[in-house]
Amino acid sequence: MSSNHRSKTRAAYGPSPAQGGGRRRRARAAERPDSVVRRLLPQALVVAFLAGGTTAFVAEDRAIRLTVDGRPRVLHTFADDVHALLAEEGVRVGEHDLVAPAPDTPLAGGDAIAVRHGRPVRLTLDGRRYEVWTTAHTVDGALRELGVRAEGAYLSASRSQRIGRAGLALDVRTERQFTVMADGRARTIRTNAATVGEAVREAGVTLRGQDVLSVPADSFPRDGQTVTVLRVSGSRQVREEQIPFRVERTYDPTLARGTEVVARPGRPGLRRTTYLLRTVNGVRQRPRREGAEVVRRPREQVVRVGTKALPRSPEGADGLNWHGLAMCESGGDPHAVDASGTYGGLYQFDTHTWHALGGSGRPQDAPESEQTYRAKKLYLRRGESPWPHCGERLHG
Repeated sequence: MSSNHRSKTRAAYGPSPAQGGGRRRRARAAERPDSVVRRLLPQALVVAFLAGGTTAFVAEDRAIRLTVDGRPRVLHTFADDVHALLAEEGVRVGEHDLVAPAPDTPLAGGDAIAVRHGRPVRLTLDGRRYEVWTTAHTVDGALRELGVRAEGAYLSASRSQRIGRAGLALDVRTERQFTVMADGRARTIRTNAATVGEAVREAGVTLRGQDVLSVPADSFPRDGQTVTVLRVSGSRQVREEQIPFRVERTYDPTLARGTEVVARPGRPGLRRTTYLLRTVNGVRQRPRREGAEVVRRPREQVVRVGTKALPRSPEGADGLNWHGLAMCESGGDPHAVDASGTYGGLYQFDTHTWHALGGSGRPQDAPESEQTYRAKKLYLRRGESPWPHCGERLHG
């Protein structure tokens, strides 16, 4: 191939590799100072921005140890204070919950936060009921938190039992000093009994028959309390008592004034009353009425009361049955004397009345006519009342 042809060929297809490489090196060398800077500057800015943002992100992130009801965990947060962190983690707190440190405390990396939720306890302490709250997780912790002395106490739940968020009911009876006085001797014990009766039994004292305590047996035994046992023996006694009858008086115009006639005799009733006789610690007590029963009701007595005017002279009483009265009073014997020697004669005068009517001596020594005369005078003054049982014979 001719040289002319080779020169045309290079001209047509460009410079040779050696020639081309030299030209490119000379071109890059000529443009490096400004073009390279323009090309690398945006990349450098992007890298710088990313590096600065990562540094700020890492600076705001904090590692916090959060413990909720005794369960710890480590977390990363951007929250500024305790309250924001708890809200971020969905941990709700109420008025009975405990948060440490306080909710408005600012956060720093490495801080520790503790949350203990409150739990309701329906506490019955020595017979008295309380509604309390505790942040303790167990019965033992709750007792310590509430200041309840558990040594020697009765607990309705074990001290190790856990308390859930719903709480629990807890019955606590602390140990108390209790004294029983019985049979002239004092017995002092320490007890967590629920009732006085139970504490008395723990003291080794037995109640028998009608024995009673100085306080109700089902009451709560208090610390330092002294209870006395009353040894009681007793019996019942039934007594019969009369019930008085009422007297009804009716006016009768056919009877002389001052005269009373029993139309229907009264009859007393009968009541049986039961009395409780007791001896307490050897001392006899006053009988106590326990009950009564009416065996027979009283019958009312009816009395006729005369309203007829009396005669003005003894002769006005001549029409009365004096013989019938004398037969009833003395059997018709003018010298009759009653067993006591107080009354004598046909009409059984006592000496005082006989003398008030004008008589002398003894009525049983006077003639029958005088006795009848003075009986009529007595009738004019007092009607039939001097002869309550036989006076009605005057009209028979």
